[in-house]
Amino acid sequence: MEKTELLCIGNPIVDVFIDIDSNFALKYGILEPVQHIEREQAESILRELSINFSNAVKCSGGGAANVAKISAMLGMKTVFSGSIGQDDLGSIFEKEMTDAGVSILLEKSNEKTGLCFACSLNGEMRFAASPGAALELTEANISIDMIKSAEVIVLDGYVLDRRSLVQHILLKASKQGIPVALDAASVFQVKRKAEEILTYSRNFPLFLFMNADEAIAFYDTIRKNNDEVLFPSEKEKESFILRDVCPMLKIITDGELFPIIIIKLGGRGAIIIAGGNVYHEETFTVIPRDATGAGDAFCAAFISAWIRGKSLSECAVFGNKTAREILKVPGTNIKIGKLKNLAKALRKTDIKAGQKVSE
Repeated sequence: MEKTELLCIGNPIVDVFIDIDSNFALKYGILEPVQHIEREQAESILRELSINFSNAVKCSGGGAANVAKISAMLGMKTVFSGSIGQDDLGSIFEKEMTDAGVSILLEKSNEKTGLCFACSLNGEMRFAASPGAALELTEANISIDMIKSAEVIVLDGYVLDRRSLVQHILLKASKQGIPVALDAASVFQVKRKAEEILTYSRNFPLFLFMNADEAIAFYDTIRKNNDEVLFPSEKEKESFILRDVCPMLKIITDGELFPIIIIKLGGRGAIIIAGGNVYHEETFTVIPRDATGAGDAFCAAFISAWIRGKSLSECAVFGNKTAREILKVPGTNIKIGKLKNLAKALRKTDIKAGQKVSE
């Protein structure tokens, strides 16, 4: 295969962004912050959207797919691999990824293409997913030639449920000296998979991306703490992470090139733990139109900058800048060309970085 920079493997999804009311939420059982729904239920919602929701926005989604799309728009040679259905939603996903400049290696399933409804209810976001064909990808679909072609492999955290697929990728990549970037995906996933993630981070060259809540859940789960930790403000979460979580993560990374652990703090920037050191890159807060996909954009930019030889602090700065652009649109539904200035900056060496917090 032709040499690529990022090989992104994950669950291809079409995100549908809608504003709903409590009656709609009750009617379709969209009651949790994040939940799975049956396909029949998803199809019923789609039918109602075609009648009553002319302003619904559809765009390609899924963590690894978002990373692929954004990194391609930043000028990186990017490949995405996943499984979609042979339906209109699959065509939407395929066209959007191709238009963004992503080379796609898609398995075509008899199942329906994955869907995720991103529902805004009185300012609160609720996500209802029906992954469908996305779950059909197996290790048989990921060849050694695909893995050998990449400089970094990006793995969707929701793929952790398919252990044989994950271990296949990690083992093959490790033998080739290729690092894997894994996003933890959700607090629920972290609580279920923390021990596996820790094992992978100790045995394979890994970038581990988590948001603040996921990092706290990881810390609590590894420490066998069954008490739920609640913090009333994002600033207090940040202080807790720096004071309690980072020392544990420093031990995991001490004296090694990998893992490199990145904690995304949203409007407060990011913390990077690597080689027993902690780096904190702040950013400025913006009012988002929608925060969905911003973390994936940060990951895409961070890994792209790392491949291009930037320091870890520079990678975080570039991730923050890119995420701010994605906050302006629903999901990653950003127009082609909107990231051209950032793509130009990626080719330069003048990204300003911050300071090391501790050693």
